[in-house]
Amino acid sequence: MEKEIILELLEKARSVRKDFEQSLENAYAPYSKFRVGASLLTTDGQIITGCNVENLAYGSTTCAERTSVCKAVSEGYRKFSACLITSLVQFCKVLNIYKLRDLKDWIFPCGNCRTTLEEFGDLTLILSKNEGQETKIMKLSEIHVGSFATMNKLLNK
Repeated sequence: MEKEIILELLEKARSVRKDFEQSLENAYAPYSKFRVGASLLTTDGQIITGCNVENLAYGSTTCAERTSVCKAVSEGYRKFSACLITSLVQFCKVLNIYKLRDLKDWIFPCGNCRTTLEEFGDLTLILSKNEGQETKIMKLSEIHVGSFATMNKLLNK
């Protein structure tokens, strides 16, 4: 995947996960303080972004990846080639000031997001850390072995 596309995806994902201090933040993570942005690349070059939206009933929380998929599908897109994921975690409230940090490890999609993404094919995943200074590129199938889609293909041969 071209570096320019990765950088554009990263910038779009970052834009939906604004700095906490700004009044108009997109990611809604009051419980975990774990804010995530995702950029979904359609096969015709459109970039659809999403952010996580938490809920007190944690099972009702929507991850950034699924938000981007739902947004894309609602806009008529059905074919995707890649998904980039980026995050920040809000740490230590001191004097009403929150510090934001990137995690030191890669952020992988959760099981629900893996299944949702796989519904649309074996997408390229672009994981980032250190504010996007480092990226890891892999296929969804590399981290989602034995998925429902794989089992469905085996059962319907």
